[in-house]
Amino acid sequence: MIEQARRAFEKPVDASGIAAFRFTFGALIVLSVVRFFAYGWIDELYTKPKFFFTFWGLPFVSPLSGHGMHVVFAAIGLLAMMVAIGAFYRAATVLLFALFTYVQLVDVTNYLNHYYLVSLLAFLLCFIPANATWSVDAWLSPARESKQLPALHTYLLRFQIAVVYIYAGIAKANADWLLHAQPLNIWLNARTNTPFIGGLFALPYAAHVMSWAGFLFDTTIPFFMLQKRSRPYAFVVIVVFHSLTQVLFPIGMFPAIMATSALIFFSPGWPRSLLRRVGIKVSHVQMGSHRATIGRRAIALVSLYAVIQVTVPLRHRLYGGDVSWHEQGMRFSWKVMSREKNGSVTYNVTDPATGRTWEVAPRKYLTERQLNDFSTQPDMILQLGHHIGQEHRRRLGHDVRVTVDAFVSLNGRRAARLIDNNVNLIDISDGVGIAHWVLPKPAHDPPHFVPVS
Repeated sequence: MIEQARRAFEKPVDASGIAAFRFTFGALIVLSVVRFFAYGWIDELYTKPKFFFTFWGLPFVSPLSGHGMHVVFAAIGLLAMMVAIGAFYRAATVLLFALFTYVQLVDVTNYLNHYYLVSLLAFLLCFIPANATWSVDAWLSPARESKQLPALHTYLLRFQIAVVYIYAGIAKANADWLLHAQPLNIWLNARTNTPFIGGLFALPYAAHVMSWAGFLFDTTIPFFMLQKRSRPYAFVVIVVFHSLTQVLFPIGMFPAIMATSALIFFSPGWPRSLLRRVGIKVSHVQMGSHRATIGRRAIALVSLYAVIQVTVPLRHRLYGGDVSWHEQGMRFSWKVMSREKNGSVTYNVTDPATGRTWEVAPRKYLTERQLNDFSTQPDMILQLGHHIGQEHRRRLGHDVRVTVDAFVSLNGRRAARLIDNNVNLIDISDGVGIAHWVLPKPAHDPPHFVPVS
């Protein structure tokens, strides 16, 4: 099997497909950076907040002061442009991966699935010679240009995109999504005024039809894209699907990233063929018999990466219960738009010396955007609770007790208590173990059906 895999990986293919992927990937990051500057999101996300939520195990990651984050974003834009045109590609890609990932680690409330995907794709491009052709590097050093690359690079990028789709579909394989059409019913109920198509959302069972369509799309589209006969039609479906989600839901660059990344499923020489069809002369690539040698160590590393990408999204099964409720294993698992949650949080600080208890509102520490995300995430509620406890301990000169009244509504259900309000948060340490201080989701409580008006 290893030898068969090696022969498949070593097969030379046209490098223009990888070059096109490199260009669209870099261009989309440049566009994203422009949007961050234009809409003032850098200040909103990295300057305005007084408190930042750190990822577990990375408490030392913090934003730069002053205009430091503006400089970081400018550098990301410049590096992404260099990646797009293939200029000093290797160094630019490594630095792009490092800076982009750093920006995403500054505050947990900034986590989005497509940011995680961008980091992974940037990581993969660090090892893929996507500048082999159609690049500034190849123009500056013609002797180093290569119009063909091992098929391994194409397979690896296809695998990564397929993982996102398939796990996004698996996340929808539950009663809320398929039987109750939630949370899609809630979202469509708020979009009946959408021009041209809003009236369709008022039709009976519209949410059910779209819920099943979304589930079937995610779980099957990679396989249709892998088949030559169905690929053109599947790509049209991808473009229509992601265009619709872009219109209906504020999910940033995710639709554009997924639609353009799907081009990697076409024949590796599709850009060259397309240019010929529109009348642009490009050199023909004669696939030679010489194959690049891919050693066992490379195959082992690729296999390890694949195992990690397949297993990490499944880690939530180790915790039991409903991951949409307790959130343990939710991040980095491609559960794209799989639930609607709303929460309210109030902390109670007790001074053991006097017995006095007073309420502390999270709004004192967080921005409005942070409040919306934090109020449904147990680990972030715990993290802010620790901060509040430390702040009062410094003020009073001794330890205090911090409890929390946290209530959450999941997919239209009645709000229920999320965290045991008898637990002193100061005594709890965040980690990878089961969070017993998080209460289980109320049993026998189906989501409420929200009629479309």
